[in-house]
Amino acid sequence: MVDVTARQAAALDTRSWFRRNQIAIMPWLFLAPGVLFFLFYVIFPIFQSFNISLYEWDGLGQPEYIGFANYEDLYWEFVDRDAFFVSLTNNLLWLLLYLLAIPAGLFIALFLNQTVVGIRLYKSLFFFPFVISQVVVGLVFTWFYDPTFGLLNTMLAWVGLGPINVLGDERFVTYGIIAAGLWPQTAYCMILYLTGLNAVDPEQIEAGRLDGAKGWRMLWFIIVPQLAPATFIAFVVTIIGALRSFDFIAVMTQGGPFGSSRVLAFYMFEVALSEYGFRMGYGAAIAVVLFLIMLCFIAYFLWSMYRDEKRAR
Repeated sequence: MVDVTARQAAALDTRSWFRRNQIAIMPWLFLAPGVLFFLFYVIFPIFQSFNISLYEWDGLGQPEYIGFANYEDLYWEFVDRDAFFVSLTNNLLWLLLYLLAIPAGLFIALFLNQTVVGIRLYKSLFFFPFVISQVVVGLVFTWFYDPTFGLLNTMLAWVGLGPINVLGDERFVTYGIIAAGLWPQTAYCMILYLTGLNAVDPEQIEAGRLDGAKGWRMLWFIIVPQLAPATFIAFVVTIIGALRSFDFIAVMTQGGPFGSSRVLAFYMFEVALSEYGFRMGYGAAIAVVLFLIMLCFIAYFLWSMYRDEKRAR
């Protein structure tokens, strides 16, 4: 017995370092391609944007180092209520109104979670906006808002109201585009909550009923707390979607009328690759500002998630 044990120990000693640590190494080997892609396509471009924002560059010639001059120009645009101020204000408006997708998605999910005739058809209809392209959604709403043949003005005519050029009026254009964006975003939040409702503990619901909870009290004190993971994801995705909104503006208005529907992502595209003379450094400075705003929200949510996990322990 002693000889066999010694022989086995000797055999273990002759194994390679990789075979002895195979269990610990294999997860990192599987993660390595994803980590490398993330570093190369996400982390490296972030630092590169910071670097480019310190230069005056048209994308072709020799970059000229100008320090924080691009950020100073952004500051004065903000003070003078110029294009950057309008873009930042619109982004904050997007952020505020886009959050309506979360409660809307919750209530639609509660409706679709019922067992009624034709519920699969209803689910398909509400799920439909999520599977089509945002470009298609933008085109559909452009036709919907059209002042000559659009369905919106046709319905307004039924009640005796005159035509409204939603996308051509500075007062309404941003709200009209946000409404278009809310359609697929609400569908996405609905999917998250439908998944979360499947994990709701029926025993807690029965206990709540025995304690007299029903209606809004049942929803607020029993169901909503169990949907916290879905709510967290919905908040993160909705906020990021609101801050990086670009597709709808590009398809529906091109930033018009008179630049009143610009957001930071579209303004960055304009100054870097469009009519403002290929100011790559200035566009990179706008991208940095947008990244920092987004980073504040992401850091807050990550801290909240860490705090909740620490409490759960």
